[in-house]
Amino acid sequence: MREFSVSESVNTVVITTAGEATGSIPSKIVMAALAGTIPQRVITEEIDVSELNNTAKAQKDVIFFNRVPKVGSQTIMELIRRLSHRNGFNFHRDKVQRVESIRLAPRDESYLAQVVSNYEPPSVYVKHVCFTNFTKYGYPSPIYINLVRDPVERVISWYYYIRAPWYYVERKQVFPDLPLPDPNWLKKDFETCVLRGDRECRFIEGETREGIGDHRRQTLFFCGHDEECTPFNTVGALQRAKAAVERHYAVVGVLEDFNKTLSVFEHYIPRFFRGASEVYWEASHSLSKINKNLYKPTVSEEIKNLVRKNFTRETEFYQFCRQRLHKQYVALHGLGLISN
Repeated sequence: MREFSVSESVNTVVITTAGEATGSIPSKIVMAALAGTIPQRVITEEIDVSELNNTAKAQKDVIFFNRVPKVGSQTIMELIRRLSHRNGFNFHRDKVQRVESIRLAPRDESYLAQVVSNYEPPSVYVKHVCFTNFTKYGYPSPIYINLVRDPVERVISWYYYIRAPWYYVERKQVFPDLPLPDPNWLKKDFETCVLRGDRECRFIEGETREGIGDHRRQTLFFCGHDEECTPFNTVGALQRAKAAVERHYAVVGVLEDFNKTLSVFEHYIPRFFRGASEVYWEASHSLSKINKNLYKPTVSEEIKNLVRKNFTRETEFYQFCRQRLHKQYVALHGLGLISN
C-alpha cells in the first residue's frame, strides 16, 4: 500500500510503502488532493508508475508527435526544436501541404510508419495526422505524445485561425495559385454562424466530414484512421481514443494545465524534455505568442454553452486526458520529484 499524505499548507504528496494495496481512489479525489482541498488526512492508492508512463514500452528512441491543431502544439513544437539543440536529438517535421491529409489509407499509414522508423534515434517527428499504430505494420513502436484543449475553446480558435489575415498571407506565399476565400465568409463571426445554423457551425452527432477542415473531432487524432473514428461525438470513437491514450501515449498534455504539462514531459520523457520548463520560461515572451490570434473576438458564454451541449463525448475525452495528466503529476509528487 502506498499512502498519499496530503499537507494542507504546502500541497505536497508523499508516498510510503506499508502492506498491501487497499484499491484505487477516484480521479476526483486525486485532483482534490493535488489542489489541497482535502486537509490533514491520508489517502491511500496503489499507484503503478509503469502504468502511468508508456515511455518504457517504446521500441525505439523516437518521438511521434501527431499534433492536434489549435491546442498549443505549435508552441510545444518550437520548444522541442529548441530542446533538440540543448539535449542532442534530431528534429523533423512534416512539410506544409496544400491539402492536409490526417486520415490515411492503410498503404499510406504503413509508409508513414516506415519513414518515421528510418530516422536515426534519438529523433522527434511532428505531423498533423491521426494516431498510427506502427507495430500493426511491423515497425517498432515510437514514443507517442500529443496535447488536448477544451474542445469548445479549440473549435472557436480554429474558426478564427482560418480567417486570420496572416493565415492566408502565409498560405499564398507557399501556394501562390491558392484562391482567396469569399470576403463575406471571412467577416462572419462565430456567434452568427452558430445562431444561423450554418453548416460549418452545426455539430451533429454521428455526422461525418473529411479532411483537416473538419476541426470538430479532437478524438480523431487519437482514435485512428479507421472508418469508425470519423463520425462526430460518438461513443465508439470516444472509447477507441481513450484506449489509444492508455495503451500507447507516454504523455498527453493539456493546454489549460500548461505548467503541469511541462513538468510531466520533463520527468516522464527526460531524454528529450530535460530542461523544458527552463527553456520555455526563458523564451516565454516569444513562445507564448506563437500563433496568437489578435483577430479573435470574445465569444459569449451563452453561445459556448449552446455549442457545448453537442460536444458531450469530446468533452468527456478532454476530461479523461486531463485527469490522466493530473494523476501523472500526483505520482511525481509522491516520488518526491517535484514539490509544488
